[in-house]
Amino acid sequence: QVQLVESGGGLVQPGGSLRLSCAASRSILRFNRMGWYRQAPGKERELVADISNVGSVNYADSVKGRFTISREAAKNTVYLQMNNMKPEDTAVYSCLASGLVSDYWGQGTQVTVSS
Repeated sequence: QVQLVESGGGLVQPGGSLRLSCAASRSILRFNRMGWYRQAPGKERELVADISNVGSVNYADSVKGRFTISREAAKNTVYLQMNNMKPEDTAVYSCLASGLVSDYWGQGTQVTVSS
C-alpha cells in the first residue's frame, strides 16, 4: 500500500501564491506518473498537472503559465507551485500516483482563492 500526504493548502487572495506538497511513502520514480487533480463544488475532478517518471510535464490549459509541477525524488515528494491564483482555482486538490497496476490518491487539501 502507498500513502500520499498532501499539504500546503489554505486561503489566498487573488493574485497570490501557494505551494502544495505531496509526500509519498515510497519512491515516486517507481510510478509511471505523479499528478495533481482538483475538484470544485458541483464540478467533475480535473487534471491540473502531471509529471512522468522521465520528467515530462503536462498542464491543463487553464493553469499554463501560472502553475508549475516539480519533484524532489530524494524526498519522494511532488510539488505544485501556484502563482497568480484566481477565484476559479478554488477546489480540493488531490495527489495521484499512477503505477502499472494501481493508482493511489491522497486525502486532498482545500485551496480557496478569495478576497
